[in-house]
Amino acid sequence: MFHSHHTATTFARDSTSDSSVFDSFRYQSSTVPMTHKQRFKRVAKPILQFPRIKPARKTRLSKSPKLTAPEFNSPSSEPHISFEKTETLPREFFQIDALDLAPRLLGKFLRRDDVVLQITEVEAYRSNDSASHGRFGITPRTAPLFGPCGHAYVYLCYGLHVMLNVVADKEGAGAGVLIRSCAPVCGLDVIQQRRGQKTDKPILLTGPGKVGQALGLSTEWSNHPLYTPGGLELLDGPEPENILVGPRVGIQYALPEHVEALWRFAIAGSAWISAPRNTLRPPL
Repeated sequence: MFHSHHTATTFARDSTSDSSVFDSFRYQSSTVPMTHKQRFKRVAKPILQFPRIKPARKTRLSKSPKLTAPEFNSPSSEPHISFEKTETLPREFFQIDALDLAPRLLGKFLRRDDVVLQITEVEAYRSNDSASHGRFGITPRTAPLFGPCGHAYVYLCYGLHVMLNVVADKEGAGAGVLIRSCAPVCGLDVIQQRRGQKTDKPILLTGPGKVGQALGLSTEWSNHPLYTPGGLELLDGPEPENILVGPRVGIQYALPEHVEALWRFAIAGSAWISAPRNTLRPPL
């Protein structure tokens, strides 16, 4: 669909954009190493299904608590977890570049009624990105992607898979973050019923279509605000101590520099990551 010479494009921050702790993910090209490598250790503690939940900090954009390896709980003895002190992420949390927002969503919680999932893998889709649905401009389908940040953009892939995205950046940017994989925290029985699989293995939630199905979503959820209590909401959660980065999946139609861009992020050590895993690595 797109043709280009194999020349990487520089993705520089807009001069009006605020600085971010995730500036290190902005590549001059797909081969330029990131700075600030002291933020991430190379050896990750394993992340299992059910993390301990720490109270949310009052300042959402401040540094979050680190995620440590949780104690394993089998799904048959699902722990009683209270989210009473876990705050819904405010709208301003999402009003940043999609490339900054994507890694910040790792470790956060998606809740719909009794089902709670922890986000373990995401992909960023930026403004002027040839892999993004925003490349088509505003259509009835993509209109929510160009709407207010912090809203859901839900679409049907291949007529089968419901895909959940979180709208990022300023209104009109057409940018968002795809939720690729999650780990179950609460409501395992409901998740299994919706997925039609009686398993507690990662296959249950490793893939964007599986996440949408587990949450019982349809395209009618598109444009739903994720920062308001009730319905579908995004809750604060612990920041991962270590992450992995890699190229996005299934975007061979895009320009070479976008195909190769390391805009896929996952929690290091987690089993709840979709294929392919061999393209993910610690940030340099």
